[in-house]
Amino acid sequence: MVEDFKKRFYISLIFTIPILFLSPMIQDFIGLEFSFSYDQYVLFGLATFVFFYGGWPFLTGAIDELKNKNPGMMTLIGLAIFVAYGYSSMVVFGWEGRNFFWELATLVDIMLLGHWIEMKSVMGASNALQELVKLMPSEAHRVNENGETEDVPIHELSNEDHVLVKPGEKIPVDGIILEGKSAIDESMLTGESVPVEKNQEDEVIGGSINKEGSLTIQVKNTGDDTYLSQVINLVKEAQSSKSRAQDLANRAAKWLFYLALAAGITTFIIWIAIGSTIDVAVERMVTVMVITCPHALGLAAPLVVAVSTAISAKKGLLIRNRTQFENARNLDAVIFDKTGTLTKGEFGVTDVIPAQGYEANDVIYWAASAEQNSEHPLARGIIQKAENEDVSLDAVENFESMTGKGLQGDVAGKNVKVVSPGYMKDENISYDTSPFENLSEEGKTVVFVVLDGQLAGMVALADMVRDSAKEAISALKEKGIHSIMLTGDNQKVADWVAEQLDMDEVYAEVLPDHKADQVKKVQSDGRKVAMTGDGVNDAPALATADVGIAIGSGTDVAVETADIVLVKSNPKDIVSIVELSKNTYKKMVQNLWWAAGYNIVAIPLAAGILAPIGIILSPAVGAILMSLSTIVVAINAKLLKA
Repeated sequence: MVEDFKKRFYISLIFTIPILFLSPMIQDFIGLEFSFSYDQYVLFGLATFVFFYGGWPFLTGAIDELKNKNPGMMTLIGLAIFVAYGYSSMVVFGWEGRNFFWELATLVDIMLLGHWIEMKSVMGASNALQELVKLMPSEAHRVNENGETEDVPIHELSNEDHVLVKPGEKIPVDGIILEGKSAIDESMLTGESVPVEKNQEDEVIGGSINKEGSLTIQVKNTGDDTYLSQVINLVKEAQSSKSRAQDLANRAAKWLFYLALAAGITTFIIWIAIGSTIDVAVERMVTVMVITCPHALGLAAPLVVAVSTAISAKKGLLIRNRTQFENARNLDAVIFDKTGTLTKGEFGVTDVIPAQGYEANDVIYWAASAEQNSEHPLARGIIQKAENEDVSLDAVENFESMTGKGLQGDVAGKNVKVVSPGYMKDENISYDTSPFENLSEEGKTVVFVVLDGQLAGMVALADMVRDSAKEAISALKEKGIHSIMLTGDNQKVADWVAEQLDMDEVYAEVLPDHKADQVKKVQSDGRKVAMTGDGVNDAPALATADVGIAIGSGTDVAVETADIVLVKSNPKDIVSIVELSKNTYKKMVQNLWWAAGYNIVAIPLAAGILAPIGIILSPAVGAILMSLSTIVVAINAKLLKA
């Protein structure tokens, strides 16, 4: 459509040049006398081409709107050019008066230019789609039953097919690793800047980049079911969903159509009644109808929406519902799910309490060395702590998992056990209960490191709080927005996390089906509420909230239910949503006033209200003012900042 409007604009502009030279009014204006036999018929022919070729999108659009009994912007444009063409044609074929073909041509040119500007701006937002599509390779190395590879187009792959991905290549589809291990760069898809280590049976996302080893993957999702396709659909929804501000502009255009008819007819009747000639009366009527054409009003909201969609896409915000996005400017409370949203959803070491004669790093050394072969979340947390502290580990031998109690193994000639408080009690191994009770009160999980039967120390772990969550809640407080935690976790854990983050309110031990009720309770205080979550159990609450915000790394159900998706899974982006929403709404209001204010002033002038004192707004000046209004609206939209 961009190319179509561009082509129609340039061709119409070329035809407009001879129309201007052949128009008597323009000749009078520039003091030029130029005529030849049947020149007015040539003028009629040129204008007819511009009317039908250049004006065709507006004429067909007007017909569609009238068929639907919903006149709007296309109807107004169609009305203006139809009146100008019809009247001018009558003049050529004998009607007394002056033709307005030059106005018709310039009006069509201005309208085509305006729509071209609009389409280019909208395409600016659509570029996000094009960039996403580029992420997916066009071919894949399919492995056949004989173990041989063949290059096939992506669309020929089906579920359960095996695909080879070489180092440095993009992964063609969503799948599960059958052979090999590698670091996968998923930054373009999830916002995770560090490559993610992937091993056998791990899932991989189509469009991500295989950085190191060769992988054989089993195809899991193809076509519209892939993660990338779902993201593309989210962007499409963001671009096509209608907002209240846009509906307001369309309703305004509808009423302006009726106003154009009423004002035009009234103007004609009044000028005839005061004794003016028909051509003067019709000139006033045509000018009024041209002025009332709400091109700038029609651009006011869509241009701002296009620019804000492009900005949000760059920031990693997928806006699925424009109306709810615009409501975000009024938020005064944000409810956060805890696990996976405020916290990382993975255990990390918070405290190390060494026994007498040991250092903290000694405790971590023995514990992490023993835990190396364990897949338990607590083990990963302790090993991560060793990596963070640059503690070198030794190999573990005779590793054994003790179900429900912990694990043991031999490290550097010593027997190491990492065990639960229950094991300590069963074995009657004494320890200082005071720090243990304090850590437990904070909702932390405590394990004991026992070396050859003697206590070496305690390690406390907890679901680690996101640093970005602290910054987000601090920024929300500065904006006067209340922060509330809503979690199914126990009260102690919730209180500890809330204390770390300086939350305003905490609701813990809330059952999944009661989360939506809790949102309603907060709303009942008259507050505009956003809900932020990542799990299936958050979906009802996301749908109930005034604005539902899903963490991009969350479940498909949460993402599908939300109004906005944070692709980078960064709670700080909630602050960006509020700021962008406020700026977008402010720009929309500014543009609507620019457009509507122009109409409010110009229509009475076009009707000739100041004619008694010698001030009459000519059609030419009206067209120029209208184009200026359109340009101002377009520039103002482009000035939108995040």
